[in-house]
Amino acid sequence: MTPDIAAARAALGHLDIDDNPVSVRAKSRDFFWYSPVLKARLDHLTADFVVAPRSEAEVIETLRVCHAHNVPVTVRGAGTGNYGQAMPLAGGCVLHLKHLDRVTAVHPGRVICQPGALLRDVDAACNAHGQELRMFSSTWATATIGGFIAGGSGGIGSCTWGQLRDLGNILRLRVVTMEETPRVLEFRGEELSRVSHAYGTNGVITEVEMPLAPAYDWVGLFVAVDDFDAAARLALDLANEDGILIKLASVFEAPTAQDYFQRVRPHIRDGEHLVALMIAPHAMDAFGVFLSRRPGARLIYRSDAHDWDRDPGPVFEYGWNHTTLRALKVDPAITYLQVLYPGDPYPKMAKMRALFGAEVLQHLEVIRAGGTCGFASLSLVKFTTEERLEEIVRLHEAHGCFVFNPHRYTLEEGGRQHRDEGQLSFKREADPKGLLNPGKMIGWDDPDFDYATIWHYPGMKAAE
Repeated sequence: MTPDIAAARAALGHLDIDDNPVSVRAKSRDFFWYSPVLKARLDHLTADFVVAPRSEAEVIETLRVCHAHNVPVTVRGAGTGNYGQAMPLAGGCVLHLKHLDRVTAVHPGRVICQPGALLRDVDAACNAHGQELRMFSSTWATATIGGFIAGGSGGIGSCTWGQLRDLGNILRLRVVTMEETPRVLEFRGEELSRVSHAYGTNGVITEVEMPLAPAYDWVGLFVAVDDFDAAARLALDLANEDGILIKLASVFEAPTAQDYFQRVRPHIRDGEHLVALMIAPHAMDAFGVFLSRRPGARLIYRSDAHDWDRDPGPVFEYGWNHTTLRALKVDPAITYLQVLYPGDPYPKMAKMRALFGAEVLQHLEVIRAGGTCGFASLSLVKFTTEERLEEIVRLHEAHGCFVFNPHRYTLEEGGRQHRDEGQLSFKREADPKGLLNPGKMIGWDDPDFDYATIWHYPGMKAAE
């Protein structure tokens, strides 16, 4: 198939379209540059033009026209994803959903909105009804809810509510297919996994229905702890205190806070590790009792009563991948890994710390999976070479740690190294030409790929 870019561009000329090379390049990029591996492979890529539809009907028209002219389409929201999900490997059209940003309705326990709505704005609309999103990314102020569902997996709130993929954490998705005559489909229950966290490879989300929780004026806390193991146990034990309601429990190995958290630095001692928490106001007395039973831990900040000269801002903006972002601003050689410690996490974490020392600093996030709290680590890695990074990954895996590799841009390589048959089968049905976000689903392009090396999409647009 040969794309006819000019014909598609002309046919869509009455829509909000952008073909200025400078702005098209900016709208073709996400936060792939968190990874030096992806930066080396994706930095040159750009779309040919951008369409920003103002309605579902314009989404349908764009997909129909691009299908007719064999033009690839890559969907994007705010572009805050870190894995190259929104990078147009084959050029073509970027479908920018910035205009589809309305919160349509807020009901008891659920919200209906368009995919381009910012998480912050969805939360604000729900707060007016005494409710809030169960979970959101650390890029809450700039990320869209559609991008969170299509490219994310969890975030602030996952210590209580689990991951987006868990039953009940997405209620309904409305999706447009890319066929000769695009269809509008609705997914609920078991079918949601076919299109959620699929990078827009098999449909375009045009409406989202998400569950809500009661809203609280969460108290943000920083706790300094003189021993790393004690800091990790404090966070996990707190998450397992059923009567204390929390929304965040993050652990930062020293000297993460000292080196990268500028407004925290004056208040933490050399060698101390940091725990960041969000706790419901009515649970603060119980938390005080809990903390008093932790020798070597001291409360250095609470958002509702502090005397810091400089307000540190929301505590959640220190956790999840905001940690990596803060570190990158200080040291451009920093990158990260996403690691899961199954079973008893403490021996595995101790082994990683012994193996790597300051080359890999532990950054833990408490998450709930299958009703049990455990740790995911967004470890900070001092990057030297791609070969050394691969060795660090292999050593983690050799010691029983699961690595969800953020230095890969495909669905399969970032997860468990196998294809999702449900998502693949729906792509065959919904995108028969393979024009939606090409190159991101290996199962479509090369079913026999053995995952022994990094995937390279054969159709990737070459650097000019």
